[in-house]
Amino acid sequence: MMRGMFAAISGLKVHQMMLDVTANDIANVNTIGFKAERTSFKDALSQIQRGSSAPSATLGGTNGAQVGLGVQLNGIDNLMSSGAVQSTGNALDCAIQGDGFFRITDDPTGFGNVLYTRAGNFSRDANGDMVTPEGYYIVGYTIDPVTGAPTSTETTINVPANTKSVTIGQDGVVTTIDAAGAVTRVAAISMAKFPNNEGLERVSGNKFAASSNSGAESVGTAGTNGLGTLSPGAVEMSNVDLAQEFTNMITAQRGFQANSRIISTADEMLQELVNLKH
Repeated sequence: MMRGMFAAISGLKVHQMMLDVTANDIANVNTIGFKAERTSFKDALSQIQRGSSAPSATLGGTNGAQVGLGVQLNGIDNLMSSGAVQSTGNALDCAIQGDGFFRITDDPTGFGNVLYTRAGNFSRDANGDMVTPEGYYIVGYTIDPVTGAPTSTETTINVPANTKSVTIGQDGVVTTIDAAGAVTRVAAISMAKFPNNEGLERVSGNKFAASSNSGAESVGTAGTNGLGTLSPGAVEMSNVDLAQEFTNMITAQRGFQANSRIISTADEMLQELVNLKH
């Protein structure tokens, strides 16, 4: 069989993958905190037809001759740029301006399973704890009663039942006012950043998990340790660029069509070989 046919088959596969990634981005164009992805290709192995030779006393050197064997997927990169901030008016909603992720967990006592998200559409559960729409607890830090500053002790963020109003500052400190007018600094929202944010692994539900290439988390509160500040009453929308995604869709489609034409042409050439017998 012709090498060109197998090379074209590899082209079909990677352009299908490119279209799959593009489709997922477009599907999440309105997903809060979603980060787009980008595909890249690399050439596959090349078969050597003739090796190169060094110059001699009488002849100059010659270059090698190689035939490529197709294309393969080079990588699918996370694009961690910020999305547009949209005001919601919900007191518990938060958007991160700058670097960092919210820390969330399904282990509110040991905090052993921490995940990360940029989706700040938070609410309260029946116990008054701040949670994500899926029920993951928002990790926070306790407040020192003497200094009023956040400590390094992790805690869930609980808004008491007698709270009349609640506000979140740009520093992530959650403050409540009860029916008697008493002001209480409940906790501070915990955040994290990584040496390589693009190395985080995606988990369903707008969540990310640390990986071996993301590096260790660097934790703190908003506005410290290089972490961004918070915009209360707002959420960060998807960073999907529809113009770019539709361009990618056209590119994937045309690349798929071109590789399909290679297969058709190779098939016609093989048919000519078969017809030589007649």
